[in-house]
Amino acid sequence: VGEVTPATILSRNSFIIWRGKIVKDFELKVEYRVSAEGNSGINYRSEKVEGVPYALRGYQADLDGAQNYTGSNYEERRRTTLASRGEQVALPAVDNADSVKMHIRNNRWSSIKGNRLKHYINGVLMSDITDNDTVNRKFSGLLGVQVHVGPPMKIEYRNFRLKQL
Repeated sequence: VGEVTPATILSRNSFIIWRGKIVKDFELKVEYRVSAEGNSGINYRSEKVEGVPYALRGYQADLDGAQNYTGSNYEERRRTTLASRGEQVALPAVDNADSVKMHIRNNRWSSIKGNRLKHYINGVLMSDITDNDTVNRKFSGLLGVQVHVGPPMKIEYRNFRLKQL
């Protein structure tokens, strides 16, 4: 559970980082519930941000209560929006990748393999990326869940199922 209250307003995004192992090719299934004001995400193949406690940089399956971003692929602290809901994107090798903007709905998501990144909500493919950007793509990294800056909100996760491929 990640929760922001009037007494605990955040000055920057914060993450709970899984210490189990570095993830590479995997399938992740998890259930979540987010408040109407909530903004969160699940980061994967990410790295710690030096000098900033509980911060990650990397791919993110975006989740939000307003259903504007859920299911999109956002790269935290790097290239930003990579694919919006309903988009299939092949990223070229570019130095400056200021890609797309996104919207979506809530619930569940799933598989990632190689440089192909797919986000599913309730079994429906929401965004699909082939990341050929040889400068910025990552093949392994940390897994973590985010609590975003903003108004009071709550994000809950349960039933994490991680399958290494």
